[in-house]
Amino acid sequence: MYKIFKINTFLIVASLVVTGCVKMESKDYVAYVDPMIGTDFHGHTFPGAALPGGLVQMSPDTGTEDWDWCSGYHYSDNSLMGFSHLHRSGMGAGDWGDVLLMPTTGEVKVNPGSKVNPDEGYRSRFSHEEETASAGYYSVFLKDYAVKAELTVSPRAGFHRYTFPESDASHIIIDAGHGIRERYRQGSEIEIVSDTEIVGHRASHGFVKHKNVYFCARFSKPFKASGTWNEENIKPGSKEDEGKYIGAFVDYETTENETIEVKIGISYTSVEQARLNLDTEIPGWNFDEIKEQASQTWNVALGKIEVETPDGNDETYNQNKKTTFYTALYHSLLFPATFSDVDGKYVGLDGKVHTAEGFTYLSDFSLWDTHRAEMPLLTLVEPQRNVNAIRTMLAQFEQGGWLPTPQQFGNSYTNDMIGDHPVAAIADAFQKGIADFDAEEAYKAVRKNAMETPPADHRSRGRIGLDYYLKDGYLPYNKVRESVSRTLEYAYNDWCVAQLAKALGKEDDYKFFMQRAANYKNVLDPETGLARPKDSEGKWLDPFNPTFVGHGDERHYTEANAWQYTWFVPHDVQGLIDFEGGRENFESKLDTLFTMSSEVQETVSDVTGLIGQYAHGNEPSHHTLYLYDYAGTPWKTQELARKVMDELYHTGPDGLCGNEDMGQMSAWYVLSSMGFYEVAPGQNLYAIGSPEFAKVVIHLNEKYYKAPEFTIETINNSKDNKYIQSATLNGNPLNKTWFSHSEIKNGSALVFEMGVEPNKSWGTKPEDAPPSMTKTN
Repeated sequence: MYKIFKINTFLIVASLVVTGCVKMESKDYVAYVDPMIGTDFHGHTFPGAALPGGLVQMSPDTGTEDWDWCSGYHYSDNSLMGFSHLHRSGMGAGDWGDVLLMPTTGEVKVNPGSKVNPDEGYRSRFSHEEETASAGYYSVFLKDYAVKAELTVSPRAGFHRYTFPESDASHIIIDAGHGIRERYRQGSEIEIVSDTEIVGHRASHGFVKHKNVYFCARFSKPFKASGTWNEENIKPGSKEDEGKYIGAFVDYETTENETIEVKIGISYTSVEQARLNLDTEIPGWNFDEIKEQASQTWNVALGKIEVETPDGNDETYNQNKKTTFYTALYHSLLFPATFSDVDGKYVGLDGKVHTAEGFTYLSDFSLWDTHRAEMPLLTLVEPQRNVNAIRTMLAQFEQGGWLPTPQQFGNSYTNDMIGDHPVAAIADAFQKGIADFDAEEAYKAVRKNAMETPPADHRSRGRIGLDYYLKDGYLPYNKVRESVSRTLEYAYNDWCVAQLAKALGKEDDYKFFMQRAANYKNVLDPETGLARPKDSEGKWLDPFNPTFVGHGDERHYTEANAWQYTWFVPHDVQGLIDFEGGRENFESKLDTLFTMSSEVQETVSDVTGLIGQYAHGNEPSHHTLYLYDYAGTPWKTQELARKVMDELYHTGPDGLCGNEDMGQMSAWYVLSSMGFYEVAPGQNLYAIGSPEFAKVVIHLNEKYYKAPEFTIETINNSKDNKYIQSATLNGNPLNKTWFSHSEIKNGSALVFEMGVEPNKSWGTKPEDAPPSMTKTN
């Protein structure tokens, strides 16, 4: 077991105080965070130092190629290349890894070498036993150089502390061309300004188009000597260089345990702005002070939700649940990330420098993933970040002409995934009263996305295949890839537009988009009872294999198959129930989903965490187990929610069953472990699952909420007592399997009594089910 778990276990055990039937635990929330969770298997997280929504997310890079190294780090490795300043947690595409530093001793080497033979480059072997990760801090002992490396961060700057052995040939290398995915390199420049400062720039063109990263590095000790390199050409004494494979090195004589520190400001705007970010955020040389500030920042962020574990579980189980919960909250709060400098300057989607007035300009909207749970979670714990996100999207609309659909990274559109989910985030926040943005401009933007096909040179924007959707009400599989998934998601997006139109008093538009929200029916096949590809002539795909995932032109679903995607009608579950022939048939079909063989054909790496054909390791399945609430069998939702939380989330590097996807995988756990989930963001209500904790207190931002907190308490809760026997809301009986956001806004108290056997009379009536676009029969 790695060090961080040993340390955290000591802190957790030392802080337990028994109070009644629950354990009142330490307020040191950072003690429960283990950034190593998700660094193994396909989790794609990184263990390094970061802040909530920080621009700099600094971490070791152990590899830069292949899918499982999208974050730059994988737990299976035993050597690392150095410490770069930009990473993304849970990406399915590699990029970033800009501005890498590596402390070394001995001969100067200017390429990283290989995992097979680290000695051929500046790589170093390391052991997980000599590696520590916590919220805002990372350290590791580099075996090949006998150097201890420590990292901490401010929002826009990284702070390195290297403890060297005695050596007359100690070095710090800056690899200015390094990045995740070597083929993305475009070119870099580096300049040694003085014997304590180096500046530079790296350009890349990959998943993020036209990315430019600038840096300013300061050293606590003047260099004895320095130089640059270009490809294999090492140039002692050189002060500047440019090219694809370049960098700089600085030389020192060090005494035993001598510490040299480096602090680096990062900007997407210019070297001058990187220097400003550094001077503003880390003006001094107190590493421990910045580390403590990072820890306290995380304590405040994580403390917005307090959880207490039930007395009915054993101590180890409870401790692991706390670690799983707060690490999930930690991962959920990393994105979307800051993109603007300390003075508000940023590079817009038009390539020009702008200044954000009155808000922080953000980036990294992976909305196909995060509209489902991460963005709704932010409305509870960081509503101001939701406002910043939406104001950022509106700036992007102004400068680039379109909202990001559904992804945007850096200063470019990517449109790598499907759907039109900015509208989900906007409608959800506005419906909840988080509306510090120009709602009319927002509606103008979402309506344009829903109605206009972008010109040929703007195909990375807008809804792909919209012309077919407008004409036929669905996307034909012989014209557009992933046609079934796109049709289903556009229908939900149209429903979101309708909700925003209604809230703004646009009744005609509301009716129009509500009609379009029923387009999901156009790809539901009555013969199979599944969402099935249809061609431009209206003919169903034949032969049809509902467990086939596919690729290329045969990819009709997005990272999923028919069994997994049929359920994506979050806005009209009752309509889907009616299509399946009523509640009993619908329940039976859901049962089949969870009990059938997990075998899939032509799968992709994202389809993981399988229970039958339910794939929790990927986002399209995330709401599906909550659909039993609509079918009148909520105890099945309760059972499956606990099964997923107990079996597919746990401590340890392999604690995630699939790609973290920018916080979505973790946000699902945060919401579900509290006992609820927002099936259709924009609807303003939460379906009830099975709370894991004895008590949850969500501390609310009183600018947007009428009360300081919302509480959830459970009676007789334990690992085995997972079924709801009864519930009350503010002391009144609650028989519905849902509650509205207004209850959170007003600071209500929700209480559940739990038991070991299902109560099959609670929440089973049609009127108890969450409402849908189609009214209950």
